Amino acid sequence: MYAVIKTGGKQYKVQEGDIIRVEKLDVEEGSVVKFEEVLALSDDNGLKVGTPVVEGAVVEGNVLKQGKGKKIIVFKYKPKKNYRRKQGHRQPFTQIQITKIIG
Repeated sequence: MYAVIKTGGKQYKVQEGDIIRVEKLDVEEGSVVKFEEVLALSDDNGLKVGTPVVEGAVVEGNVLKQGKGKKIIVFKYKPKKNYRRKQGHRQPFTQIQITKIIG
């Protein structure tokens, strides 16, 4: 059984027991989060595709940790003009373990 959920402007294919990193959610570590925007759901009866979401389908997960990703360097420059700007960025994320798919 798997489901396709939407969160943070992205879509994720998840199964029970999967650990995923999503865009930062405003929840505490150790709490339960529910994803109600389920776009598709596959089980023993076949595939159900929502228009745009599957009615009554919910995916639950436990929040494992909040963190920041690896640093990326943003470097801008213009040749021959002595213009250089260096900036770093670390994208915040929430790590979630999927516990239940209800459909």
